[in-house]
Amino acid sequence: MDEGIVTGEGVLLDARPASFASRVLGAVIDLLLLAVVGFLVVIVLVSTDLVASEQGARILTVVMVATATVIVPTTVETLTRGRSLGKLVAGIRIVRDDGGPTVFRQSFVRALVGVGELWMTAGSVALICSIVHPQGKRVGDMLAGTYAVRVRGTAPRRDVLPMPPYLAGWARHADIARLPDGLALSARQFVLRAGRLHPASRVELGSQLTQQVQQYVRPLPPPGTHPESFLVAVLAERRERELRAEQRAAVRDAHEATLLHRLPHGVPDPVD
Repeated sequence: MDEGIVTGEGVLLDARPASFASRVLGAVIDLLLLAVVGFLVVIVLVSTDLVASEQGARILTVVMVATATVIVPTTVETLTRGRSLGKLVAGIRIVRDDGGPTVFRQSFVRALVGVGELWMTAGSVALICSIVHPQGKRVGDMLAGTYAVRVRGTAPRRDVLPMPPYLAGWARHADIARLPDGLALSARQFVLRAGRLHPASRVELGSQLTQQVQQYVRPLPPPGTHPESFLVAVLAERRERELRAEQRAAVRDAHEATLLHRLPHGVPDPVD
């Protein structure tokens, strides 16, 4: 069974949970970086008058603990959309259960719960929970509605959609406007995974996507064309046209680059 995220349109996105080793690697790197920064801050503060009194030392200790355990993790994860330095090195990202980027609320919940399951228990609670949970979630992830996904590794093979032979002539002469990126992605994912969908959902989604794509195509395909064949033909022709446009642009850029390197008019080019 495929692992991934099912969007509201019923499209399965490839977003496999990060491995336990990747999460540990990212956490260790973040912890080491935090320790180095904290050590430098302590050295700077020791040389000031902030820790001269016992009361000042206590207040400073509370502030530093709160900053290291809650404020810094929340801020970094919110600003980087779930990719701290450790997660960047490990090739993982924290995302919402629906695949979207984390926001302040999710980052704050993860950091706040992490005080208990990471810091106060030396990570034992998070370790056990991540091993048991099928998506590698810790308690903070379950309460925040997040989990870690892999964003680096072997690139998935991209299947090339073949043009249905009986629609090749129509597609070649049809006026196909550029599809919105979201619609094109949804249509592609649908046709690639149509065979794995429930028959009723397959018909409903295929009809919905066909109606949306038809707004960008004139004339419409011959009567009786299957919706999935229509989507495949549009995507295949769209790919071929964009490929030809890129090839023409590359030739034009190469020609312009050659002209730019030529000497001014009237001065012959040197002979090699």
